[in-house]
Amino acid sequence: MYENLFSSKNIGAMTVPNRTVMTAMGNYLADEGGYVSEKDIAFYGARAKGGTGLVITECTAVDSKSGLGNDREIVVDDDKYIPGLKKLADEVHKYGSKLCVQIYHPGRQGIAVVNGVESMKSASATECQIVHQPTHEMTKDEIKEMVGKFASAARRIKEAGADAVEIHGAHGYLIGQFSSPYTNKRTDEYGGNFENRMRFFGEIIDAVRAEVGADFPVIARFSVDEHMEYVGQPDEGLHLADGVEIGKYLEAKGVDALDVSSGIYETMNTAWEPVGFDQGWKIEGPASVKAAVNIPVIGVAVIRDPEYAEELLKDGKLDFVGSARAFYADPEWANKAKCGKACDIRKCISCLYCMESLMSANSETPMGCSVNFEAGKENQYQAEELPKNGAGRTVAVIGAGPAGLEAARILAIRGFKPVVFEKQSRLGGQVYLASKPPKKEKTAWLIDYEKGQLEKLGVEIRLNTEAAVETIKELKPYAVFVATGSTPVMPKSIKGLDGKNVHTPVEILDGTVKLSNKKVCVVGSGMTGIETAELLSEQGNDVTVFEMADDIGPGLFFQNLVDVMSRIAPKNVAMYPKHRLVEIDGNKVAFETTDTNEAVSFEFDEVVVSLGVAANKAANEEIAAAFDNVRFLGDALSTGRIAAAVQTGYLAAAEL
Repeated sequence: MYENLFSSKNIGAMTVPNRTVMTAMGNYLADEGGYVSEKDIAFYGARAKGGTGLVITECTAVDSKSGLGNDREIVVDDDKYIPGLKKLADEVHKYGSKLCVQIYHPGRQGIAVVNGVESMKSASATECQIVHQPTHEMTKDEIKEMVGKFASAARRIKEAGADAVEIHGAHGYLIGQFSSPYTNKRTDEYGGNFENRMRFFGEIIDAVRAEVGADFPVIARFSVDEHMEYVGQPDEGLHLADGVEIGKYLEAKGVDALDVSSGIYETMNTAWEPVGFDQGWKIEGPASVKAAVNIPVIGVAVIRDPEYAEELLKDGKLDFVGSARAFYADPEWANKAKCGKACDIRKCISCLYCMESLMSANSETPMGCSVNFEAGKENQYQAEELPKNGAGRTVAVIGAGPAGLEAARILAIRGFKPVVFEKQSRLGGQVYLASKPPKKEKTAWLIDYEKGQLEKLGVEIRLNTEAAVETIKELKPYAVFVATGSTPVMPKSIKGLDGKNVHTPVEILDGTVKLSNKKVCVVGSGMTGIETAELLSEQGNDVTVFEMADDIGPGLFFQNLVDVMSRIAPKNVAMYPKHRLVEIDGNKVAFETTDTNEAVSFEFDEVVVSLGVAANKAANEEIAAAFDNVRFLGDALSTGRIAAAVQTGYLAAAEL
């Protein structure tokens, strides 16, 4: 099975045991000062143990004084970091995998205050339109010094026992800022034509090769297309044809492999894709490069399925299948595929919680994964290493949403006997509903995974069953886990919410209410509201969205908001921020503007009210009063998102 995926292949002098590559991904796990941490070692070790052929670290800083991406990033600008890197290499090698360390400088995409500098280095003084940091054009002396820093970092990586180094020239970081005409406006020998713009990259490769020698594998990562059409500037930046030329240039410079990605910060969704991007959407990029070069090509394209990965290799579109998030969500991805257990893979659902948490990470709330609570915490939590002291004791789990299902899974692994009660005829709770808007099918993968695992573990699930107190008492449970989810908020202070033409997002998403050719008002532009509006629009309705906050999508992670808005925009969905719902009277919907306090009203056929959710307190209190050992999970504890639900389910079961 998967003959190509699990065949070995060389990158230079390095033999990679299979064609799976965990590509670089920031994780905010380094110790203070940039040292490799025990968390790092456990994190990357878990992916190696899981069978990944080549593990590439997060981007490591070649200059801690001007080139940090965050304050918990691995640093390689001093020999004092070599021992930590060696421990990491030894851990990865323990499982037969290969380790590559990626080196970079963020340039204009870094944060000045994090680096303690007045401005960020770049090819030119072109400010990034996402991070908006002061930026200065590097002098030739600064360029020469930076080339030396990359070379010294590569030498340390080799001395630490890693198997390869990857020079990061993708995603609009410093090297890419020189390569791209969008960011490089220089008029000297480092700017202008293609050869000049590639000079910085080429000098780094030459200097790195001089330090590590001919036999140490050097991989170059670059964006084959910056996709500036996504921000309305189709004539700017690098395009596919340019990217192919970059690949040929890098091959001529003597690198051993190419790691092909796309995008820059301004077009971030093409580099780190939200849920709206399909598997394989950008495979043309690496495939075009592979057709033009004779060295191995690693490619990324939201690859999630082993079957698809095998197909890409068989068709000659790639030499190695790369992904970061697939292995973040399931470190055992490769081993499960190799053993014919692809159905057991916990797939990344492209929710981007990892990126959102990374961008706001701090030591108290580090980066995380929605579907894999253990990610980044492998030195603390691994399900198979939890105490197996359940002794067959029964635990009633009320609710089969993500919190209840995850709790049941961990309980069963620990030897408890969970019995899951679900009043609906289906599993999934809010996650099931979240999978119904357009392009959200991936979200249901989490439920598919949990369902499959509970079936293998022999967990009893009672669908269409209300968890009445007397029914639970019949089980004589050791504990009761309450994961009853939440229900839509319908404030009694707003008149008319009980009207026949007033609906909740739940009724729209689960198909209880089906609307078409109607003029529909959606009140509330949180993710549920705006995705419900998208679904209604796709079903042929004339949709208008109202939001009380100053902007549409308050509190939403910007990448997800951009994703859904890019699909809504062509549908001519009208948007009205700064409008507070006052009353619904039949077809008349009355609002008050929050900036001018003006009373305005509109006529609609139907109204969908999406003002958040709340836990069912009365039922939960009844359960709490009836049993001694009760734990609340997910929305029953505190309304939140998938990550919080999975976390509370996991921890409650792990700590019982």
